[in-house]
Amino acid sequence: MKRLTSKVIVITGGGGVLCGAIAEGLAREGAQVALLNRTFEKAEAVANRIRAQGGQALPIACDVLSKAHCEEARKKVIDAFGPCDILINGAGGNDPRGSTARETWEAGDLEKDGSAAAGSFFSLDPEGIEAVYKLNFMGTFIPTQVFARDMIGRAGCSIINISSMGAFAPMTKGLAYCAAKAAINNLTQWLAVHFAPAGIRVNAIAPGFFSTEQNKHLLWNPDGSPTTRTGKIITHTPMGRLGKPEDLIGAALWLCDEGASGFVTGAVIPVDGGFMAYSGV
Repeated sequence: MKRLTSKVIVITGGGGVLCGAIAEGLAREGAQVALLNRTFEKAEAVANRIRAQGGQALPIACDVLSKAHCEEARKKVIDAFGPCDILINGAGGNDPRGSTARETWEAGDLEKDGSAAAGSFFSLDPEGIEAVYKLNFMGTFIPTQVFARDMIGRAGCSIINISSMGAFAPMTKGLAYCAAKAAINNLTQWLAVHFAPAGIRVNAIAPGFFSTEQNKHLLWNPDGSPTTRTGKIITHTPMGRLGKPEDLIGAALWLCDEGASGFVTGAVIPVDGGFMAYSGV
């Protein structure tokens, strides 16, 4: 028996590598999946893969930082499938302007004249920091505000946010991204408490390290060999590898399935190959 038959699932960032894999996995379980993505062609490519497997999918161009865009997407979802049962907030990402070039402070980060060296903490662009925060935090808040209204008082509804290992222990270089994902953890808990009387569960998945279009330049050298950073990650991952996109499907399915996780809310589930459990010694 397919566990999500008749469920309407909205996935922001649905055209991405990780959320695209989640969407395909949930569609195989009978869900009707709406894929919201800033780039329509990416959402359409995932939708076509789902349809080729006999599933139901609706690609929608949507900027999650625009409430008007999200409201329009909500109308399209209702017209095609009905009201949203499950929202997966997968839209997010980083911006080079919110990251340092070096892992720690180094002599020379401040020049003798007091000016900031390129790539240092002191040269970080406040607008870049803000952009990362807005994409990850506001890009979760706004779709939740729009789609949660359709979940009030309806059985089996839930919200799943996408967090990160960086939310628990910040990664070097990625200042803005890690801080924004820490805010997602806090938001997840706040929403879980707030919406409990309405019967809406709110949880998050915290992926470990996966190779995506956004981070491949950090993980792989131009010749395809792993970078030093990738070596550090794998050394610190007891399972000894990076995650594969399909590794996220089981956790997402469990959190979507009211019969399996109906008493789970406010939780952040690591899918990290043991990364968070390992102290390094």
